[in-house]
This record gives sequence, structure tokens and C-alpha cells, in this order.
Amino acid sequence: MNPPENLAERFEEHRPRLKAVAYRMLGSLTEAEDAVQEAWLRLSGSDGRRIDNLGGWLTTVVGRVCLDLLRTRKRRGEEPLEDRLPDPVIGREDRADPEHQALVADSVGLALLVVLDSLNPAERLAFVLHDMFGLSFEEIAPIVDRTPQAARKLASRARLRVRGATPPPDPDRSGQRRVVDAFLAAARGGDFDGLVALLDPEVTLRADGGALTGGLRTIRGAAAVAGQLDTFRRMATAAATHPALVNGAAGLVNTMDGRPFSVMGFTVSGGRIAAIDILSDPARLAGLDLASVEG
Repeated sequence: MNPPENLAERFEEHRPRLKAVAYRMLGSLTEAEDAVQEAWLRLSGSDGRRIDNLGGWLTTVVGRVCLDLLRTRKRRGEEPLEDRLPDPVIGREDRADPEHQALVADSVGLALLVVLDSLNPAERLAFVLHDMFGLSFEEIAPIVDRTPQAARKLASRARLRVRGATPPPDPDRSGQRRVVDAFLAAARGGDFDGLVALLDPEVTLRADGGALTGGLRTIRGAAAVAGQLDTFRRMATAAATHPALVNGAAGLVNTMDGRPFSVMGFTVSGGRIAAIDILSDPARLAGLDLASVEG
């Protein structure tokens, strides 16, 4: 049982998990925080003494809030996540950050979030809550207004879409960093052959410069991605590069004249770069907390 006087304290214990659920559902750090805050408002307006499983209750509430937000996006015809990169989660490589770890546990990279947004809202919720957070289909069913069997089918369809869409990253982060450093060296040196050698043949490059550059641009295949060498070289030589964790993997934060210029996330799989995600939208970069990795 949860007496009213300690509800705020108990809620804060669950906040990292709740934000992780919302981030996987929405791909937006701001919207994820809003969803968690809405859960708190609903909890503070309820009789907490009647809630036996506070964690489960809060997860269900956050799931419902996120489902409503996703459905609202669809109804309004808002820009889907596959037309822009999700918000990256930035951290330092030399400092453990519990919130960062909670947000990007289970290798939730930018590439996976893009795939998740290709699912319909009910499929996404069933997959995220069951496969990533271990909720039963009996718990998920009332959230999506389906039977447990139907909820199971939603998750199964989502799983088929997700499986194989993004390669699993190599678990050795130091190995990831060596590959990213080699990429940076090849870019600075204009080494086309060296760059191709680092790329998986099926590599995908996604670059989001915002509205001024036409939004998200996607390039596939090692030769085509290496063909962007001049752009990589200009980026590597004109900007100051800072190693960082981007969604839990080795990445780069690039600054110019002290201001963020781009964030680069890499998926290194099998010792080669399988995906590169570049966010260079000035408006969205301005909303990220990058001070810790620039110092």
C-alpha cells in the first residue's frame, strides 16, 4: 500500500523506468517527460492507498498517455518519426549516468527508434511493453482495448517488422570507439578506400538537418555512403569533435565556435559501421543538453 504522504517519493523511484517507457514509445525526450508528468498528475489526484502495485499502475498510465499521443499524431497528420531522427540521448563515455543507462538499455539506438515509429501505435505499445519491459498481454490488453490474444498478435507483428531491421551493435564499446575513431581519421584524410573498408556493405546513413535542408535524407550502401566523403571531411575538419555516448553507443558531438553543429550516432556491428545517424537541425540541437560532453 502507498500512504499519500510518501507518494512523491515512491513516484521518483519509478521515474527513470517510466521515462524509458515513454522514450521508446515516442522517440522524443520532451514528450517523454510530459508523459511522465501526466502520470504524476493522475497519481496525485488519486487515492494512492488503493494502488497495490504502484510500478505497474504507473507503467499502464504512461502507456495509455503515450498511445493517445501517438494516435493524435496520426489524426493530425503530424510529421512521423521516420521523416526525422528521434531525439538522441547524449552521455559521457567516462561517467556512468543512471538516467542515460535506463533510457538506452537493451541497445535502444536511434536506428531502432526509427523502425519502431514505422509501427502503428497499438503495435508499438504491445511490443515495447511486452518485449522491452516484460508486461503480460493480460496487462497490455485493456490499454489497447483488445483481448490478450489480440495484444499478443500485435506484438508478434511488430516483432517481425523489427527483427533484422537493425543489426545488433557490438557489445564491446571500446571496439566501437576504435571503429568510430578510424572513421574520423579516414574522413579527415579524405581516404575513400579506408572509409569503404569500415562500412558494412548494407550501411544506412540518415542525416536530419531540419526544415532548411528538407528534413531527413537517407542513403544506403557502402559506395553511396562513402560517396559523401567530402561532406564528412568538411565536418571533421571544420568542427571540433567530442567523443560521446549517443544512445549508449560510441558517437560524436561536433561543435563549431562553441556551438553544437551536429550529433553523430554510429551502429557498429561485426566490426563495421552498419548505420550512421546525423542530427544537424539547429533548432533541435539547441534543445539538447550537450555541456557535459563538450567540457
